[in-house]
Amino acid sequence: PASGWFCRRPSFEMGRKESPKMQKKAVYLERLGSLLEEYSKIFCVLADNVGSNQMQKTRLSLRGDAIVLMGKNTMIRKVMKAHAAEKNPDLEKFLPYVKGNVGFIFTNRDLKDIRDRILANKVGAPAKAGSIAPCDVFVPAGGTGMDPSQTSFFQALNIATKINKGQVEIVNPVHLVKKGEKVGSSEATLLTKLNINPFSYGLVVLSVYDNGSVFTPEVLDITEDDLLKKFQSGLATVTAFSLGASFPTAVAVPHVIMNGYKNVLAVALATAYSFPRADKLKDLLSDPAKMAALAAAAASSAAPAAAAAAPAKEERKEEKKEEPEEEEDFGLDLFG
Repeated sequence: PASGWFCRRPSFEMGRKESPKMQKKAVYLERLGSLLEEYSKIFCVLADNVGSNQMQKTRLSLRGDAIVLMGKNTMIRKVMKAHAAEKNPDLEKFLPYVKGNVGFIFTNRDLKDIRDRILANKVGAPAKAGSIAPCDVFVPAGGTGMDPSQTSFFQALNIATKINKGQVEIVNPVHLVKKGEKVGSSEATLLTKLNINPFSYGLVVLSVYDNGSVFTPEVLDITEDDLLKKFQSGLATVTAFSLGASFPTAVAVPHVIMNGYKNVLAVALATAYSFPRADKLKDLLSDPAKMAALAAAAASSAAPAAAAAAPAKEERKEEKKEEPEEEEDFGLDLFG
């Protein structure tokens, strides 16, 4: 149950009874407050061009794992501000996103899984005149099924056509509408005649709230491998900078020690100075038989890896196309 910072006034105040509308409002506020207390992860979603039937399918797909809540932004801001003031100050970071035709999806499950299920519920829709295109619209080349009397319709849109087998055929693919532009009445009519539904609408995730952090949905696509690659790249950069500037750091110390050991070993091999590990190397270099045995051992250990790689190379060779035959030799060499 939610706390009482938005509880409704007693119905007997001023001798008036609350109207059904006020009662519904109080129930909504109480429900939103309880959801904010129960769930620590929230999606802010844009619901433009989403019908009631599509919304119901989305609710069914998330049932048991998430709750979809729509409502007036003023009421949502009121509850969030009160909840942020008394219980969760981090919720204020989410308030700037409460604008426009938005809704909220509350969950405690894996965010990436819920996001994918939200985006999976999309419905194809025709292009309506005056609407903003959410993506580029292309009309493919080929037959249209329209009779030759409608060629003037295509000419008005500067679309090259020809008559083939008693129907209008589009010669080349046409970029009819660009993303972000308004769909004209002629473009909308053409797409309808061609039975093309270029757009697909569904809930769009605008931002994500997770235990006090607010971020864009693209963050959910970052994998552990991506983080590891970034971390390794950063370590390599710091190491290179440290070695180049002769500034010791934790990541550069192993390289400094190794380089120093190589220098000492080189001095020992070139002079009479020696130490136990240098003696082993000198003994190895002075005996060709030991060097040959060491080389053979290295070759035998590398043989299994080479044998495993050989089939892959053969497959790649088979995939390559046969080279063209060489031109005939007319008896002339490079020097005439």
